[in-house]
Amino acid sequence: MLLAIDIGNTNSGFSLHDGTRFIAAWRCATKPEQTADEYFVWLSNLMNYMSSPIPPRSIDRVVVSAVVPQVLFNIRVLCGRYFECRPLVVGKPECRLGIDIRVDSETEVGADRIVNTVGAFDRYGGDLIVVDFGTATTFDVVDSDGAYIGGVIAPGVNLSMRALHQAAAALPRIDVGIPERVVGTNTVACMRAGVFWGYVGLIGGICSKIQEERQRKMKVIGTGGLAGLFERGTDVFDEIDGDLTMHGLYLIDAFNRDG
Repeated sequence: MLLAIDIGNTNSGFSLHDGTRFIAAWRCATKPEQTADEYFVWLSNLMNYMSSPIPPRSIDRVVVSAVVPQVLFNIRVLCGRYFECRPLVVGKPECRLGIDIRVDSETEVGADRIVNTVGAFDRYGGDLIVVDFGTATTFDVVDSDGAYIGGVIAPGVNLSMRALHQAAAALPRIDVGIPERVVGTNTVACMRAGVFWGYVGLIGGICSKIQEERQRKMKVIGTGGLAGLFERGTDVFDEIDGDLTMHGLYLIDAFNRDG
């Protein structure tokens, strides 16, 4: 049984793959102080709560994408203590990717962006823009042969709303949603319109500039929690893929086992 873990700055995802398909997926807040023991108790309870409970000891392989080093340490302890295995960590020298990374020398590419590239190329081929709505909104460019060749990083939607609330005393904290009108007639409506349509414009504008610079038409793939919401405000996306990261992690694990 494979446990795939995606550790993001805000949330972390855990998914179980039985060798044929993903059979369960859970999310939790990313907390650097959470211990290996706490992770195990949390996972054990969720696995026991499934319609067909799965013993935690059935996990014998773990693949990890992490952008928070403090959490990665505790995940390593979790794997050694409870699953008796060493996790395959994306971005470490021993982890083979099956794709090229063509960026400036000495540049570190986030593990999540590499994983999305692997998953997207497998499902959609090359010449892609992968838009991931996470703590940051990232635009990753996949070449025709599947290589990662760079991208764009913009502030995430929720991060922007939090900053707006914190920097302006009179502005409340709001949730993101589709506004009824572009022109708001109260503070909340004005803010919601600004955030939603502002990001719709950002997504379309950046994707357009990437394709202009690359001088070719490219497929645009959306992923991350808010991808489905913003799809409703623009026709820029060719596909919305909610489990793209986990698919990429599965492929990387399989590539390293087969090799």
